[in-house]
Amino acid sequence: MSKKITPSAPSECSACGTFNKSIFCRLGELELDELDSNKRIITFKKGEVIFRERTFPNGLYCIHSGKVKLHKLGEEGREQIVRLAGPSNILGYRALLEDGAYSASATTIEASEICYFPKEVFMEVLKTNSQLALRLIKILTENLRTAENRMTSLTQKQTKERIAEALLILIASFGLNEENVLEAILTRNDIGNIAGTTTETTIRVLSDFNKEKIIEIEGKKIKILDIDMLKTISNAVK
Repeated sequence: MSKKITPSAPSECSACGTFNKSIFCRLGELELDELDSNKRIITFKKGEVIFRERTFPNGLYCIHSGKVKLHKLGEEGREQIVRLAGPSNILGYRALLEDGAYSASATTIEASEICYFPKEVFMEVLKTNSQLALRLIKILTENLRTAENRMTSLTQKQTKERIAEALLILIASFGLNEENVLEAILTRNDIGNIAGTTTETTIRVLSDFNKEKIIEIEGKKIKILDIDMLKTISNAVK
């Protein structure tokens, strides 16, 4: 974990720009005060590990700014990106709730500021607030559905379909700027790890998409030219 430096994140959760999207938005004033008085704001450089697979949690993480990938080692030591997370998203909650080890590692995609809430403080607030518990249940349910869909994709879809789907996942997770360029810059290896294929295959398929005017590659940046075609290729579930 990187050392703490002067953050831009506000000390009060309610003053955060992503507060209304976070799981904490319906907490009472006293509960928010309890979280605020015990949280730490930690800065991470690009590529730093927040926590590692198979280690045990001591608290909950909430992203104030930046982007994070959740990844785990599969067969033959190959990395698989299982989830992407951005501002207002929480990390490490499943291990915390089941009192077990992390099932995946979390690493920053870009420089990030992340709020950290000690386990005992967060669990005490959770015990007394049913709205917070319901929001966590909803997140767990959504993640289970996403995992089931990803499993179907990896076992039934062709490589080209999976890479198109990986681009759609990036769009859904991080969005596009005014010029339709992906707001996240991932390596070709990372995109391949989302799609469950090799870096070489990812480069080849992205090059094909570029030639077909579906995307436009600008160095490390990817501009989306035809999102409808990506959806058609990915055979996205409606």
